[in-house]
Amino acid sequence: MESEETHQITLKVNDASYQIKTLPWVSLLDILREELHLTGTKKGCDHGQCGACTVIVDGKRILSCLTLAVMKDGSEITTIEGVADGENLHPIQKAFIEHDAFQCGYCTPGQICSAIGMLKEGKAKTREDVQELMSGNLCRCGANRGIINAIMEVKEGGYHE
Repeated sequence: MESEETHQITLKVNDASYQIKTLPWVSLLDILREELHLTGTKKGCDHGQCGACTVIVDGKRILSCLTLAVMKDGSEITTIEGVADGENLHPIQKAFIEHDAFQCGYCTPGQICSAIGMLKEGKAKTREDVQELMSGNLCRCGANRGIINAIMEVKEGGYHE
């Protein structure tokens, strides 16, 4: 018989601290959506293949559907709800609007979180680099050109966080 033992974890999500009791096999995505009601992070494929669930954990972009919540005890997490500073949009959010970098919008939260994380990594030197480093975030509507244009505008504008 499997143990139903819960684990107490602490997550700092969008600058708020949460004490959460969870089973050891619950994903970070499910905690964000079901326990904290932060539904901006999307459940796309639930297999780590589409990037819709991308969030920033301790400054790095991760796929929250493939991450067990208990593995991130004590971590700082930024979801799409925490990207803007109040009413002031993040430069990536502004650029997405300016470049019409979304259609249905389902992938947009993951795309934005991934773009922010990718820019922090500092590995993207060219447009081709950005395309490759963002290739794990799929847009089924075909807004990829606008997405890459938005990221390039912010990158070339000298954005640093």
